[in-house]
Amino acid sequence: MRIEFDPAKDAENIRKHGISLARAVDIVGVARVEDARFNYNEVRHRTYGFIDGLAYCLVFTVRGGNVRAISLRRAHTKEMKRYAPQKE
Repeated sequence: MRIEFDPAKDAENIRKHGISLARAVDIVGVARVEDARFNYNEVRHRTYGFIDGLAYCLVFTVRGGNVRAISLRRAHTKEMKRYAPQKE
């Protein structure tokens, strides 16, 4: 599977979150949930995981067999506790 994204959306993500959507390929996911909060007219997912040892949330959809990155941002501690609890 290939990661793709809109260049304008990437520029906005860098401005807003300080990270390029191109880094989506680097996420080491520990949890994935369907994002059903709104009607997006497509199935969206949220993956919680790590990039360079920091927690991130990747929002994506699958289009034509490729992963279409929509947003990549730092994950909140509350999200990581909920979706990716650490094993003791």
